[in-house]
Amino acid sequence: MSGILDLLNSSAGKQIIQGVAGQTNQSENKTAEILTMALPILTGAMKRNASSSEGASGLLGALNGKHDGSILDDLGGLFGGGVDQSVMDDGAGILGHILGNRQPRVEQALSQKSGMDAGSISQILKIAAPILLGYLGKQQRSQQVSEQNGLGDMLGGLLGGGAQANQNQSLIESLLDADNDGSMIDDIAGMLLKGDKGNSGGLGGMLGGLFGK
Repeated sequence: MSGILDLLNSSAGKQIIQGVAGQTNQSENKTAEILTMALPILTGAMKRNASSSEGASGLLGALNGKHDGSILDDLGGLFGGGVDQSVMDDGAGILGHILGNRQPRVEQALSQKSGMDAGSISQILKIAAPILLGYLGKQQRSQQVSEQNGLGDMLGGLLGGGAQANQNQSLIESLLDADNDGSMIDDIAGMLLKGDKGNSGGLGGMLGGLFGK
């Protein structure tokens, strides 16, 4: 999948994975696996919220203000000595806004899929959310997005574009709306990552590319 996962496959992405792994005392491989599943889900949740004029206005305000992408310009400062509590609190606020009462369901689904405890996943998501918004801030400026339709198109493009983006979004909606245990994460991961761990084009291929395997 192109788009949002390009962030993880960049030099900055490797620094993010190393920093998040160090903050949460998890392996880099497992951290990369969580982030690879989580970033599209969070992006899809933001696209869902931005479908309303109020939600789009709020997101554009955040991207034009605090979340302008500057967080990505000093990743050494972000992770050096541990992630500041203010960043974690910001991440918690972002997650609460875009996921609401679905947040525990998403964390549990990621836990079931990855085998990592939900507490560690919660910490990873709190760090990932401000970084994701920073990435979106940079994309917004480069694409000169200033209104709701453009914002939806930008987020859709990061999820794959066209019919693929619609299908991805439908799967994400199913997870966010589900009343079950979050088993939809299997279908979502399979769709977004275009394969399973055994396929070179899927998650295994992505992680191999990240770590030079």
